[in-house]
Amino acid sequence: MPDAPAVARPARRADDVRTPQLRHLQAAVVGALAPDGGSVGVLIEDLVTGQVLFTRAAGIGRPPASVEKLYTSTAALSLLGPDTRLHTDVLGAGELEPGGVWHGDLYLRGDGDPTFGDGTFNRLYEDGYGPTAAQLVAQLRRDGIRRVAGFLVADESRFDDDRGGPATNNQPDIPDYGGELSALVYDHGATAKGYTPATFAANEVALTARAQGIGLFAFGSGRTPGGARLLATVASPPLSVLIRLMDVPSDDLFADLLAKQVGYRFFGRGTLTMGAIEIGQDIAAHYGIEPTILDGSGLDKSDRSSPEQIVSLLRQLWGTPIGQDVQAALPVVGETGTVRGIGVHTAAQGHCEAKTGTLNYVSNLAGWCSATDGHTLAFAVMIDGPSNWQAFGALAKVVAAIAAY
Repeated sequence: MPDAPAVARPARRADDVRTPQLRHLQAAVVGALAPDGGSVGVLIEDLVTGQVLFTRAAGIGRPPASVEKLYTSTAALSLLGPDTRLHTDVLGAGELEPGGVWHGDLYLRGDGDPTFGDGTFNRLYEDGYGPTAAQLVAQLRRDGIRRVAGFLVADESRFDDDRGGPATNNQPDIPDYGGELSALVYDHGATAKGYTPATFAANEVALTARAQGIGLFAFGSGRTPGGARLLATVASPPLSVLIRLMDVPSDDLFADLLAKQVGYRFFGRGTLTMGAIEIGQDIAAHYGIEPTILDGSGLDKSDRSSPEQIVSLLRQLWGTPIGQDVQAALPVVGETGTVRGIGVHTAAQGHCEAKTGTLNYVSNLAGWCSATDGHTLAFAVMIDGPSNWQAFGALAKVVAAIAAY
């Protein structure tokens, strides 16, 4: 991050120091937002001086949409740690006999890793990250297993069996998630007719095993019995990478699986509700703010956060180890991810990291910008009412003005 955080001080209002640069910024923001109508909340703050540069209805809670992922990223890093990896295991209830025959069932147990899948899929859709079925099968071969006199059973018991979120009454929500939720997913929660995400994953592992010379067939789902022996395991990338894979494309499946992960780790219940409770408690305890958090993704339209809360989080994260990981996980304005088309050929391109948040007629943008004087500015802009296309045109002008300050 550029420049070190200043000593904590009360924020100064924008009117305290009215320089020509500040007047230009304020006029540019007003001009950008004026044509949109609707309802707007804005807060822009200089983190070096503590000066509030622009504020409008900044205390009003609004649907954060995917800006919610700032809270999910922060809490997950705090609660789990940046080096945490999620494991997908094969365990055996039985024994290996001469000739390489495993007598008994094998269990494919998921730990909520959203990157487990096929190597080609991961190269195309996960930036090359993610463990593969082939890696699991190779370990079984090294164990000497050549045939299984039993089945490969899918174990997704660490999370609940809700396939979607509140917007679809917890039923599958392919348009938003790009797959279905489960503690055991393969190729981003892919399914097929007659399969759950977990049984699809087990079937893909069994197909890979047969292709590598191991007689193995998948059948059904169940819970791994006590005493089953660990035979093979693969691990996700570290959490610091997972949140980048989540935040850059604004991946809702990643976000809500991480929320369920938090619920499982801290309450023993891998549900969105329990995960959201723990995320909210962590944000309140460490940052003194209390947004309404009901999921990890922001898809729940009852989530509420204000520009004041978001900028308070960004201010307190700035210059901290967790803040550095969060900033590194965000897409770069004008260059990557969901902000690739925002602020192109302006002062913002390459100088701002920001999280978008989009629902129907909800368009938000929040993050950090390095201004022309080298100061870091934190901002949150939330627009309700206009079409997303219209609102994002305004957001592009606002972030350009912020970076040009």
